[in-house]
Amino acid sequence: MSDAHIRLEPADAAGIATLRISNPGKMNALSLSMWRELRAVFDAVQHACEPPRVIVVRGADREFVAGADIEEFPQFRFEPESLAAYHEDIVAPALHAMLDCDVPLIAHIEGACIGGGLEIAACCDLRLCEPNSRFGVPIARLGFPMAPAEVEIVSHIVGQTLLRELLIEARLMGAAEAHERGVVTRVMDVDKLEDEVRRVATHIAGLSPQAMRLNKRVLRAFARPTFSEPGDRAAHYAYADSEEHREGLTAFIEKRPAKF
Repeated sequence: MSDAHIRLEPADAAGIATLRISNPGKMNALSLSMWRELRAVFDAVQHACEPPRVIVVRGADREFVAGADIEEFPQFRFEPESLAAYHEDIVAPALHAMLDCDVPLIAHIEGACIGGGLEIAACCDLRLCEPNSRFGVPIARLGFPMAPAEVEIVSHIVGQTLLRELLIEARLMGAAEAHERGVVTRVMDVDKLEDEVRRVATHIAGLSPQAMRLNKRVLRAFARPTFSEPGDRAAHYAYADSEEHREGLTAFIEKRPAKF
């Protein structure tokens, strides 16, 4: 039985809850079940009678999230229909559940914030990290592009210019560059990050929940992605059975350089 899970811990006396993302030995890479758990958690929070005042989103074992669990990919990535279902029916709804949450979200980022990790961080309102954190979506190394709904979400936060760089160059950026380019709110020393996240969360928890809720709703109204509907995006997934897609994923699993 897998130890991978996403768990929302009960709020403390200040109203601060912690969502922990854990996939031991895989830098908290997100499995199919974890994406579903993420959606379920935030759907429940949004409909709770007494939701937390703040949620801190963090990974286990001093990592945030290093993308999706690539070992699962051969199960569904090589057919357009199952590939589209993964992105449109599992990943995108989980991210939108986060975006639709009226509770302020703080990303507590340590280590890798890559791929799906960057997407989750982009759905948070504030992003605090330590100097060794790294950010990016280097999936071109694996032979596949970013899904349309995920491009829409992340580009609203990091901007088109930076997202183009990260996708086209398939590179990672460090914490200093991420801060300079507006991806993270602030960078803290490793031994100060925990206290700073707590300080910020406590401050927010003492503010008006109604103001937080209404602020997030009006921000959503202006930022909601409108690029395309799911039906318009179906052609994007035609690459599922391509030679480059198979080579990229196979090379990663076999721990060798891909030959495109």
